Amino acid sequence: MTEHRPPSPGPIRRLKALLPDLSPWRSSPDFRRMWLAGFVTVFGSFLTFVAVPLQLKELTGSALAVGAIGAVELVPLIVFGLYGGALADALDRRKLILWTEAGLGVLSGLLLLNTLLPHPMVWPLYVVAALVSALTGLQRPALHAIVPRIVPHEQLPAAIALNSLRWQAGAIIGPSLAGVVIAFAGLPLAYLLDVVSYALSLALAVGLAPSPASKDAEKPSLRGILDGARYAWSRKELLGTYAVDLAAMFFAYPTAIFPFLADDLGAPWALGLLYGAGAVGSLAVTLTSGWIARVHRHGRMVAGAALGWGLAMAVAGWLHNLWLVLLFLAAAGACDTVSGLFRSAIWDQTIPDELRGRLAGIEMLSYSVGPQLGQVRAGGMASLTNVRTSVWAGGLACVASVGLLAVSLPKLMAYDQRTDEHAVRMRERKAAEVTEAA
Repeated sequence: MTEHRPPSPGPIRRLKALLPDLSPWRSSPDFRRMWLAGFVTVFGSFLTFVAVPLQLKELTGSALAVGAIGAVELVPLIVFGLYGGALADALDRRKLILWTEAGLGVLSGLLLLNTLLPHPMVWPLYVVAALVSALTGLQRPALHAIVPRIVPHEQLPAAIALNSLRWQAGAIIGPSLAGVVIAFAGLPLAYLLDVVSYALSLALAVGLAPSPASKDAEKPSLRGILDGARYAWSRKELLGTYAVDLAAMFFAYPTAIFPFLADDLGAPWALGLLYGAGAVGSLAVTLTSGWIARVHRHGRMVAGAALGWGLAMAVAGWLHNLWLVLLFLAAAGACDTVSGLFRSAIWDQTIPDELRGRLAGIEMLSYSVGPQLGQVRAGGMASLTNVRTSVWAGGLACVASVGLLAVSLPKLMAYDQRTDEHAVRMRERKAAEVTEAA
C-alpha cells in the first residue's frame, strides 16, 4: 500500500509562517493603543539618545565625559526601578504609565531650554539624564507588567515580537533622522521633536482601560521588594537570563563612544547610521519572527544569541571600512533581539501576575543597568587606550563571560517551555481564568 503523505506547504505559506504574528494587535484594542503610543515615544526618544552624547562631545570633547552619562543614570535606575516594580503591583498600572510619561515630556522640554541658551551648560545634561533614568525606572515595570493582562497567554511571544518591532522601527528612523536634523537644523529641533512625541504618546495612552492592582495587593515596601527578589533567586533560570544580559551589555555596549568611532572611520556624517545599524538587524529578525513560536528551548537561544552579539561587536571593532562596520553592528543587533525575545518569553510565560511588577523591576535592571555600565566601561577604556580597542576588546570579553555563564547555568540551558513547571502552571492558571470569565 502506498503511503500518502500530506503535501508540503507551498512557498507562500512558508513565507507567511515567518512573518510576524499579528494576533495580539487584532485581539486587543489596548495592545494596539499601547503599541502606537510606544512607537511615538521611541521615535522621539532616539532623537534625544543621539543628541545628548553629541552635545556633550561638542561641549567637552571628552570620551570620558560622554561615557559618564551612564554613571549618573545608574543609581536612579536601580533605586527607582526596584521601587517602580513594587508600585506596579500596588497601584493602577495605567495611571503610573500616564504620570511618568508626562514627567518625561517635561524633562525633554528642559533639555530644549538649555540648548536654546546663548551658552548651553553641561551640568543640566547630567541632571536631566539622572531624572529621566528615575522616571524610566518607575514606568518600565508597569509597561512590562500590563502586557500579560491585556494579551492572551498564548499570544505573549507574538506581543513581545511586535513590541520589539516597534522599538526597532523607532531605533532606525530616530537616529537616522537625528543625524540629518542635527546636521541641518541643529540640536534644538531634535529636542523639540522629542517633546512633541511625548505629547502625542500621552494622548494615545489616555485611552487605555484602567489596570488596578489586585484586591490583596501589598502596599509598596522594602519587604515586598525583597519578596520579589527572593522569588527571582529561587528561579535559577530567571537569574541566568539576568546574568547573561548583564554580561553582554557591560562588555559589548559601546554606543556612548559612537561619535568618536564615526570620527575614527572618517565619516562623522554617518553617526546616525552607526546608532541605527543595530536596529536594522533587529528589524530583520522581528519581520521574520513567526518562527519563534516553534522554538521551545528558550534558555539556549538566550545564551547562544548573546555569544553572537559579542562576536559581532568584536569584529566591528577590528574593521576599518564603514560599511563593513555597519554590517556587523546590524548582525549584533539581530543577535541581541533574538536573545531579548526569548528572555521576555521566559519572563512573561512563567511569572505570576501578583509578582509581575516587582519582577519586571528586576528585569528592567538586568537589561538597563548593563548598558549604563557598558557606557562607562566603553568611555573609560577608550580614554585609556583608544576607541577601537574599547569596542573589540569588549566584544571578546562578552564572548568569554557569556560562555562561562552558559557552562555554569544548567537550569537556563535546560529550560523548555513545554515542560517547565512554572510555564505549565501559568498556562493552566490562564486557562482557568478564561473558563471562569466565560
